[in-house]
Formats: sequence, structure tokens, C-alpha cells
Amino acid sequence: MSSAEEILDVVDEHDRVIGQAPRGEVYARGLVHRCVFIRVRDARGRVFVHRRTPGKLVFPSLYDMFVGGVVGAGESYDDAALREAEEELGVSGLPRPQPVFRFLYDSGGVAGKWWSAVYEVRCELPVDPQVEEVAWHGFLTDDELEARLATWEWVPDGLAAYRGLRAHELRTGRRAGP
Repeated sequence: MSSAEEILDVVDEHDRVIGQAPRGEVYARGLVHRCVFIRVRDARGRVFVHRRTPGKLVFPSLYDMFVGGVVGAGESYDDAALREAEEELGVSGLPRPQPVFRFLYDSGGVAGKWWSAVYEVRCELPVDPQVEEVAWHGFLTDDELEARLATWEWVPDGLAAYRGLRAHELRTGRRAGP
């Protein structure tokens, strides 16, 4: 099955399931659906950053400071976060990602809106990123990541999640996650 054929839950603006449709139709019709964003830190506290492959349906070839993706039909946010993190990092046995917050993202007509659940996880395993998803990857310190925000082209939903996560950290006075 292609990613465009994957069945997703369609939700309303309050994140209640109201139906199901293939991903390609969800994007084409701008239907509200669910996604997960997982910030991954290595044993040294650096953030996993990658460039998406050119074949991605949404935001191809852009940089992202999260791994993640859509939540499948009937799947929980928590299960999707673990599945997506393990798939994209090419690992198994990852600790369960910890939820931080959720927000409704509006793509401005690119592919509709999606409820976005932001997570954190520490990965001390050697990564072998999925070649269908990740064209380049590296681990950056927080300062290195901040320095590249103005120079690399980032996925806009990941940038919104990053800004939300930074605001959460400033409000709570500590870095989110493990």
C-alpha cells in the first residue's frame, strides 16, 4: 500500500473522530487528521535532525527537528509516536516517547489542518534511519539547531511544533522530555 492509500481517522476541530479516508484524499480535501512529532535526543542530549526525502507527499526535501508522521485509523497518539520513532530511526526497543503538548496546525492550504501531538524520547541506540523517509541526518546541540533555524529550510509544521515546545520549556523553566 502506498502512503497515499493509508487510511487515517478524520477528526473535527475538537479532535473527535468523525470518519476515515485515505491519506491522499485527506490531504487533497484538506480534512483534519492527526499527526505526531517526536523530538529525539541522543545520550549526549543532542537533537536528531534530518532532511526529508524528495518523494514525501508533504514538505519534500525540507529539514525537520522531529521524527513522526500521521496517526493511522484507530491508532492512539502514544502508539503512533513509538511506531513512527522506531520506523524513522531504524531502531527497535526504544523507550515509549513522553507526551508534552498538543496543538492544531493549519497548513495554509497545503494539506489541511492536523492535530499535532508533540513528544520527547531519548534514543541511546545506534540509529539507521529509514531511507524512504530520511535523505540526511545528524545530531545537533541545541545551540547548533538554533543557529540553523534561519539558514536551513524547515518543514513549517515542525517549526511550529518546535516553537511551541520552546515556549513550553520557557513557561515551565525546564527542558521538556527525558
